Amino acid sequence: MPGFQSGGSAADWFEETLHKGFRARYRVEEILHESESNHQHLVLFRNEIFGHVLALNGVIQTTERDEFVYHEMLAHTPILAHGAARDVLIVGGGDGGMMEEVLKHKSVERVTLVEIDAGVIEFSKQHLKSICGDAFDDPRADIVIADGMAYVAETDRRHDVMIIDSTDPIGPGEVLFTEKFYKACKRCLAPGGVLVTQNGVPFMQGDELRHTIRALRPLFADVGCYTATVPTYMGGCMAFGWACDDLNVRATPLDALRERFAAAALETDYYTPEVHVGAFALPRYIERLIA
Repeated sequence: MPGFQSGGSAADWFEETLHKGFRARYRVEEILHESESNHQHLVLFRNEIFGHVLALNGVIQTTERDEFVYHEMLAHTPILAHGAARDVLIVGGGDGGMMEEVLKHKSVERVTLVEIDAGVIEFSKQHLKSICGDAFDDPRADIVIADGMAYVAETDRRHDVMIIDSTDPIGPGEVLFTEKFYKACKRCLAPGGVLVTQNGVPFMQGDELRHTIRALRPLFADVGCYTATVPTYMGGCMAFGWACDDLNVRATPLDALRERFAAAALETDYYTPEVHVGAFALPRYIERLIA
């Protein structure tokens, strides 16, 4: 089984091997589910610190304990900065956590989730209710089982906010980090729309962020990134790419964000308007990566 190490007489351990020369191990209290599809090996296990832990192809994707950081920052930051998002696209995110956060915005009229593996969605409905809630049953949710690259290249819809909730650039997720993909994203983004991307931990995966920013810059007037600290994703803060043709969106004043946050009546555990503004203040080593 990818990632599992025998503990002998002790409990087994899951060892994540995403980063060369660095390993993170999680004690496995109980394996709750394991399956394999045409796209990926999926396992859900319970850990005493992180609760339910989901791994795909040997790489940790999300945990009950800290999923809120990742999902809140990728969802609320672009939606509240935009200020009038009605139509949101999520590429990836089959666990439903991102869609659950987006649907907290009552002003959002439709959320399209494009997921390549229908099995992940069915699994999440059954085993990850603590993360996805009732998001898949919301009438505003439009679930599309398709390759994300094909969807953005062919759809005639235009979205106000696009969230690329991808896995790391390995296997099925690799194409979601290419210039070709980002060009296709722009064609289905509404005027003034915002694109945000998952770009890993820059301290460990600097090339991932650098290549995304390099691909986005020729396409959008305003390109950058912001960060958040997700305990599960080892190696420092995590980066999220940002792209928009309206320079004023990223510069939305704190007072305006506070008003929108209050009007949305959001209950959050990480995101605040103040954190939103501060997230765009980058450590020097990340500034150098994207310079």
